[in-house]
Amino acid sequence: MPTALLHDPVTYETGVPYAVLADLRRAHGIVRVEEPPLPGWPEGPGYWLVLRHSDVRTVLGDPATFSSALGGTQIRDPEREEDLRYVRAMMLNMDPPEHTRLRRLLHASFTPRAVRALEDRVRDHARAIVDRMLAGPEEVDFAKEVAADLPLLVLADLLGMPSEDRWLMFDWANRVIGWQDPDYAVSASFDSTSGSPFAREALALRPPPGPDGRMPDPRSRDGMPDLYRYAHLLGAAKREAPGEDIMSILMGSRDDGGGVVTLEEFENLFWLFAVAGNETLRNGIPGGMAALLAHPEAQRALREDPRRIPAAVEEMLRWWTPVMTFRRTATRSTTLAGQAISPGDKVVVSFAAANRDESVYPSPDTFDIDRYAVRPPPRAHLAFGHGPHVCLGANLARVQMTAIFTEVLSRTSWIEAAGEPALLRSNFQRGVKRLPIRWAA
Repeated sequence: MPTALLHDPVTYETGVPYAVLADLRRAHGIVRVEEPPLPGWPEGPGYWLVLRHSDVRTVLGDPATFSSALGGTQIRDPEREEDLRYVRAMMLNMDPPEHTRLRRLLHASFTPRAVRALEDRVRDHARAIVDRMLAGPEEVDFAKEVAADLPLLVLADLLGMPSEDRWLMFDWANRVIGWQDPDYAVSASFDSTSGSPFAREALALRPPPGPDGRMPDPRSRDGMPDLYRYAHLLGAAKREAPGEDIMSILMGSRDDGGGVVTLEEFENLFWLFAVAGNETLRNGIPGGMAALLAHPEAQRALREDPRRIPAAVEEMLRWWTPVMTFRRTATRSTTLAGQAISPGDKVVVSFAAANRDESVYPSPDTFDIDRYAVRPPPRAHLAFGHGPHVCLGANLARVQMTAIFTEVLSRTSWIEAAGEPALLRSNFQRGVKRLPIRWAA
């Protein structure tokens, strides 16, 4: 059974092994994957990989049996007890009731007025980004020059941070998500001369690479001191002089017991938005473009009828699936897909496999822009997760993808690949480092 192939991050530099996943999904539904030592990744105990759509939903919908907090949500175990305590302080790695409290506070900050204002800003940002693309050369790296900038600008609005600081989030996300990839692990795209005083103070704490050329583990607080310093400064400023951004609203919110968001909680929520809120979309947008490059007939159809773009966005997210895996830890003995699971076992859901499950999606490897236009639509894809941890920003992400593809397709006559894409070395994110395209107005 080729489970070593599925675990090795190098595999995904050439694409997701969908055929292997399909064979295992049909034959087993859940498979045991070993964790041999890899560069920067010590040997681990192994894990159960869940491949069927229904079983992934079961795991994600039952936090009492499959915990986010017990071992965190990344496959690789934290190296030290203090690192485990660190990840448990993040909402992403919490179970109810702690997770429920913070999510309720965060959800309350997404007021209709705030979200509407963001949607208007998204469209303005998308238009300006495409303006810059059309004013430049007819070849462009779509991944960085177009796709990456939109979520950064939107997140800067969301967080109430100066827009000139947004490329800090690009570097932070690269270091966290791309720690397995030498191109991203030491990311330093941000120009400190153009940043705010907050940015300059934070950058003074950025750790240098060690003798082996690797940065400190970004999944520890010690590995990201610049991010946390920036978050601390921003959070203190929001509490002192709140604005109309969502993070200011959050800092003024109270839970059912009258409690407020602490500065430490704000710092961890900032990490979640700046990293997770950035990376998923900046890979989802170029993933959608990769689909259109491979299917020029879909490009033509969407240009002819832009009303089909929102449904096409759902198919892009299903077909590409930016986040490939997420981990849970079993709290008790249970059975899943006929397999006995023991307390303490790692259980890793494969969104990539579940979103190609033929029992849910007919012809799952086919990119069909009208798949979600039928009534009733097929079962929802799992690109944004499921259950208590379903992505809070999913609808805003959809708005961003719809806006950028509407602008790009309505203002070009054709787009084609101008070279091979470069994919991220990661068994977690289906990342796109470079996507060269050629376009004509």
